[in-house]
Order: sequence, then structure tokens, then C-alpha cells
Amino acid sequence: MRQSGYFLRTIKEAPKDEVSLNAQLLIRGGFIDKLMAGTYSLLPLGLRVYRRIENIIREEMDAIGGNELFLPSMHPKENWEKTGRWGSFDALIYVGLDEEKNLALGPTHEEIISPLARRIISSYKDLPQYVYQFQNKFRKEKRAKSGLMRMREFIMKDLYSFHHNQEELDAYYEAVRKAYERIFERCGIGGETYLTYASGGAFSRYSHEFQTLTEAGEDMIYICDKCRVAINREIISDLEYKCPECGSSELREDKAVETGNIFKLGTRFSEPFELNFQDKDGEKKSVIMGCYGIGLQRLMGVIAEIKNDQRGIIWPLEVSPFRVHLVSLGVKNEEVSRKTDDVYADLIKAGVEVLYDDRVDATVGEKFADSDLIGIPYRVVVSDKTLKENKAEVKRRGSEQAELVSWHELTNMIISL
Repeated sequence: MRQSGYFLRTIKEAPKDEVSLNAQLLIRGGFIDKLMAGTYSLLPLGLRVYRRIENIIREEMDAIGGNELFLPSMHPKENWEKTGRWGSFDALIYVGLDEEKNLALGPTHEEIISPLARRIISSYKDLPQYVYQFQNKFRKEKRAKSGLMRMREFIMKDLYSFHHNQEELDAYYEAVRKAYERIFERCGIGGETYLTYASGGAFSRYSHEFQTLTEAGEDMIYICDKCRVAINREIISDLEYKCPECGSSELREDKAVETGNIFKLGTRFSEPFELNFQDKDGEKKSVIMGCYGIGLQRLMGVIAEIKNDQRGIIWPLEVSPFRVHLVSLGVKNEEVSRKTDDVYADLIKAGVEVLYDDRVDATVGEKFADSDLIGIPYRVVVSDKTLKENKAEVKRRGSEQAELVSWHELTNMIISL
């Protein structure tokens, strides 16, 4: 992609009305645009990051048997009345096609997936089932002040599982836990993310969150470094300030933000919709459910919040919008321009995704500043100086060291990296 024709404009200074670091960096780098509090547009550069995250999650959901579908955003009042959440779900946004507000914009999809599953499941032979989606969510968020980490409109991955007994749910719950760990590792934040015991609400004694350490976090967690698990502050007294896995009282306190959650729903949503099955003995029983969520823009915001330096974002390789930022420092020099075009063509031919800064009107300082701000993992520079040595300069984002690489080695080096 040639930067001169890309729908991209960087900003030198942080927006005055944006207090969160993740939103400041993403707006300055041209990834997102703020429409209003809690609502952001994904620009082409940001959409590429979003797609990377989406594809990582999709691969891991498919690997544990998930079937992807897509559910409506508008929900009928009667579905939410059946579960008792119409009028009691604080974040619900009510709308109507006429004068009466008889619809809701979906903040979650238990009220939709449960009656749908009834059309598929009738016997123990139909179980288990695992379905997931990527879908817009709408919530009446009163504290939309943390950039992409607390939004009013966002895309979430929902996974719902359906089981005939608790043992089967427990086994799949563990499979999802491991899949989530792989997702956060691939997104570059595995080392900062902890499985966290949290309040289970009406569904079970405990649920689990995945909390990522950051000073911007709104949660306080207590970490057992031995087991790499944590406890949310809201339930720490229930566990007598001890690790729930090893019993150690040597816990350290830190701030974190929730990047994912997993719940054992039991029959909370199957019973209102008569989502039942016949077991081997012909007895009718309620389907047991689990649900598992990750907010994609929130995950994107968390990565930006913790992977950065004073110059801008440092994207982990697997979620970066491009693999290489190719920068020409001599576009008015025909020889430099021609050689950079050749490098660009070679990288594209080899399957490397490249953002090519071919701008004529940008200074050297502006190009380097933009490259650091955008944060693509590898910067390749072609200039008068490197051309004289028949080499290109390769630098890893976040490193102060650059390496001169010959033309014939460049493509293979980038591929190997």
C-alpha cells in the first residue's frame, strides 16, 4: 500500500478532549476517529489491526469446535421479558420502530441465541454445540472515558456452548480458557494477562476474567505469581486473601483491565425459553450453557495502552496492520525512487504486507516520526546513503539499533523475521 494514496493522516499533538493514552495514540497514528464519547470509527489502518485480532480469535474458536454465525442487533422486548432483564439491565438501550420502545439494541445475545438453539437441540444426540459470532454491541455506558477500553458501541466475540451435563461444560470451559490464553499470547499481551477469579453473580460461585496489567485499569487484582492466577478485589475476602489454587497468602496487588471473560451460565437462559433435551432415558432436561466474551476494540486499546514508548505504538507482529514500513528518503532522486519501488515489488511478491511511504512532500523527520507513531514492527529505509552501499537500513520498532542489509538478502531476512 502506497502511503501517498492511503486514507491516513497522523496528528502531532494528542487531542485535547481525549484523556486515555490508548485513544490518544490510536487517534494520532490515524487508526481511529472519535465521533463522540464512547464511539469511534475504525479507519483503514485501524481496521487492519481489528481484522488481525478478529482472525486470531476466529482461528482459536474454530480450533475448539466453534461454528460461526451472525445474530441481529435489534432484539424484541418479549425475549428480554422472558429472562426478567427488560427494565432491569442497566446498560440496555431501548428503541422502537414506532412510538413505543419495544426493541433493544443488543448489549449481549443470550436472549437471542437461547431460543434459536431450541430449533436445533432436542436430544442428547444434538449435544454439545458451540457457536460464536462477531457482532456490534450497544451499551448505555456512563463512564465512557477510557478510550477503546470502555465504549458505548463496540464489537464483541460471543461464544456460547450448550451441554447435557456439568462435566461436559467443565471440560469445554477449560478448553476455552486455554484458547483465550493462546489468543492473548498471540496478541502480544500474554505475559501481562492473568486468569482472574471474579464474582459469579447468579450463575455460579465464581466466574473468570482475563485481566491485563495496566495503570489505566479500573480493576484491582491480587496476583499469585506461583500459579499465575489472580483474584478480583470484589471477591478477595471470600477467598480469605489466599490463592484459590495453591492456598498461598503471598499475593501482590496491581491495577488491571478486563480483556475477556468466561461464565458458566447453567440453566439461567435455557429454562425461560424451554431449551430442553431428552436424555438417553427419555427424560426431559434443561440444556446447560456457558458463554465466553472478548471485546475486540477493547483488546486493541489494551495493546496500544501497554505496547508503546514516547514515540508511539509498538505493535506486536501478529496484530500489526503491516509487517514492514518501507520508507524512501530520496523520492526526488530517480535512482533512489526506482530502487525503493523495486524493493516494494519484491516484498509484495514474497507475500509481505508493506506500507510504502512514497510521499514527496514529507520531510525526513516527518517520515521517521510517522513511522514511529504508527508502530509497524519493521522499518526499511532506502536513501542516497544506503544506495551507495547497495543496501537498505532495517530497524525493529522499539530498538535503537539499525542494520544494513544487502538487496539480495533483504526479502529473505524480512520473511524469516
